[in-house]
Amino acid sequence: MPKLISLFTGCGGFDLGFKKAGFKVCFANDNEKKLKETYEKNLKHKIVIEDIRNIDKKKIPQGDIIIAGIPCQPFSNAGNRKSTKDKDGNLFIEVIEVIKNQKRKPKVILFENVRGFLSSKDEHGVLLTKRFENEMKNIGYKTQFQLLNASDFGVPSNRYRVFIICIRNDVKKIYHFPEPDILVTKKTVGDIINQPLPKNEKEEIWEFSEATLKSIKFIKEGGSWKDIPTDYLSVAHKKIRKNIKKYRSPNFYRRFSRNEIMGTITATSSPENSGIIHPLEDRRYSVREIARFQSFPDSFKFYSDNIQFKYKMIGNAVPPELAYRIASSIKKYLF
Repeated sequence: MPKLISLFTGCGGFDLGFKKAGFKVCFANDNEKKLKETYEKNLKHKIVIEDIRNIDKKKIPQGDIIIAGIPCQPFSNAGNRKSTKDKDGNLFIEVIEVIKNQKRKPKVILFENVRGFLSSKDEHGVLLTKRFENEMKNIGYKTQFQLLNASDFGVPSNRYRVFIICIRNDVKKIYHFPEPDILVTKKTVGDIINQPLPKNEKEEIWEFSEATLKSIKFIKEGGSWKDIPTDYLSVAHKKIRKNIKKYRSPNFYRRFSRNEIMGTITATSSPENSGIIHPLEDRRYSVREIARFQSFPDSFKFYSDNIQFKYKMIGNAVPPELAYRIASSIKKYLF
């Protein structure tokens, strides 16, 4: 069973997919204390809660593969787009340090990040794709990039992510990313919200503010902020509406219809910038509903006294089903 080192682990979506595919977690790390209980109770493995920059890399056990969902904010269109100028923009260098301190270099390194990574440049103006390729080449790895949409792989929501696989030079096998499910009908919003809650599980919903509730009542199923009367918009949104082409025609407050595929579940679960509004009720989707949109099984429980943090954990996660498809292809071709 190949041994897995998981870095920037989050609540465990990435690890869950790899575990299902037959990999064994030997080390997991994240710097967020509040996700420790969720990870350990679901993955049945300890997680080291510490900033990766402060960890003694020599003490990390030997692994066959490293997976790393490095922070996406420096490269995201919804983030600061500072790339490597951001304090977290060079964290991939920490992964390289982990590799260098392994007695035997892992066969495979897998990075995950947002689509904006492909167009980001480092502090010297070099495309990050090229920077990555060069850095990994210097330590003995060849690199492949692939943009995948989670909904093509059994996840009931559209979520584009870049996967970067780095394979040790002495590995002569050829790797192929998984192919999309062309013949499988994708699950819609209606398919998810029509499922009953798991037995003995209470519905958990992060309530909207009064101001948001007053606005979204005007949005029809399948609609957006375009349905909201101007008088109910904020000053900033009124300004955007007056010159919508200048602001590239944004589509705030999206309420996906039951026959549509869900959009990307975000860490903020903001009604303004994500499709978090239920199609039939004036509320956010529940914790279990967004977990299902991210392909978490109902057996996976989220632990926190802060309901907002539960949404954040789920929104930050790599969808387990997508992780499983990639893990299965890696095991098939490389192990």
